[in-house]
Amino acid sequence: MTPITLITGASSGIGTELARVFAAHGHALVLVARRGDRLNALADEIAASGRPRPAVLPLDLERRDAVASLAAELLARGLEPEIVVNNAGFGLSGAAAVLDRNEQLGMVDLNVRAMTELSLTFVDSLARHRGGILNVASIAAFLPGPGMAVYYASKAFVLSFGEALHHELAGRGIKVTALCPGPVVTEFQARSGMRLPPAAKLFELPAARVAEIGYAALMRNQRVAIAGIGNKIAVALMRFVPHAILMRAVDERTRN
Repeated sequence: MTPITLITGASSGIGTELARVFAAHGHALVLVARRGDRLNALADEIAASGRPRPAVLPLDLERRDAVASLAAELLARGLEPEIVVNNAGFGLSGAAAVLDRNEQLGMVDLNVRAMTELSLTFVDSLARHRGGILNVASIAAFLPGPGMAVYYASKAFVLSFGEALHHELAGRGIKVTALCPGPVVTEFQARSGMRLPPAAKLFELPAARVAEIGYAALMRNQRVAIAGIGNKIAVALMRFVPHAILMRAVDERTRN
C-alpha cells in the first residue's frame, strides 16, 4: 500500500494552501472536496511544479456514507493515509433558532461527524507510518458564539477532540495537531455571511501562512497551534475575561 496525505476541503482557501505546502514537502496527496473541477485544476498546478500529480476524489463529506466510500476507494487504488488533514467545514451567521435547521445539522455532519470519522477510520495506517492528523479548528473554539452558535460549538469540539487524541495516540507514534487560525480572507466568509469589523484586519493572516504554520506544527507534534502572534495574545487574554462579556462582544460583531 502506498502512503498518502489525505486533505479534505482542498478546493479553496486554507485547504488549497495546505495541499501546496504538503506537496512542496514531498508528500503524495489525495485531495477531497465537492468541486472536482477545482481539485483537478489544483492537481494540475501541483503536477506542473514538478511534483507527483495528486489523486482527486470529488466527494460530499456531509453524506453519512462518505467516509466509508472514501476508504473503499483508497483501498481499491492501493493507497493508505499516512497523514489525514481535516480541513473541510463551513459556518453560518445568524441566530440558531432562525437559521435553517437542516443546514445547521449539515454543518454538524461536516465539521464534527465527518472530521471525527476521518480521524478514527485510518488510525491503524497512521500508526504503521508513524504519521499524523491535522485538524483545522479556529480561535472560535475558545469562545462562546452567539450569532454563529453551531459553528463556534463545532470548532470547540474539533479543538477538544484533537487535544484528547494527541494524548491518546501518542503511544502509537501518531502526531495530532489542532490548528486554530483567526480571520482568514477566503470563501468561508462569503458562505457564512460573516462580516468582520475593521479591527479584525489586525489579526488576519493569509491562507498560505496559516497552512505553513499548520504544517510546521504537525511535523513537531504540537498539540495546539494558534496561527499568528495577535491571535495568540487574544486567546491568552480571553482566559481572563468572563464569558458574559465575550458573548456580548461576539454578538455585536456578528450583528454589524
